[in-house]
Amino acid sequence: MRLSGWFLLMFISLQAAAVDVVVNRGVAGTSLAQASARAFFGLRLTKWPDGRPVRVFVLPDGHPTHAALCKEQLNLYPYQLRQAWDRLVYSGLAQAPIEVATEEEMISRVATTPGALGYVRKVKQNDPVKILYVE
Repeated sequence: MRLSGWFLLMFISLQAAAVDVVVNRGVAGTSLAQASARAFFGLRLTKWPDGRPVRVFVLPDGHPTHAALCKEQLNLYPYQLRQAWDRLVYSGLAQAPIEVATEEEMISRVATTPGALGYVRKVKQNDPVKILYVE
């Protein structure tokens, strides 16, 4: 009995720690393959399937939600994502992601930027963004 309670507690803790990938409400779809999420956040995919440009918003490298996105959704370490960005930006193949200071600013910028992609710890019911589930 104690063991099952411990597993339930761990499951609830893991669910509470999840990061939501969010997009502007004009972006089509409800889910995203993990490989596509890595490509979008890694700046290798720059257009949505409908041809509209993707604008990537990120939190600072040291932010706990940024680390959680990298580890939980992208299966990367934050420094690996930073290295990929630097390589593409310095070679002129991509524009750097737009850094925002807080999760509230992330919600605001994603909601008002067509084609925007970002992430937050948890989307509230009244937030003006859409969640994309990473599979």
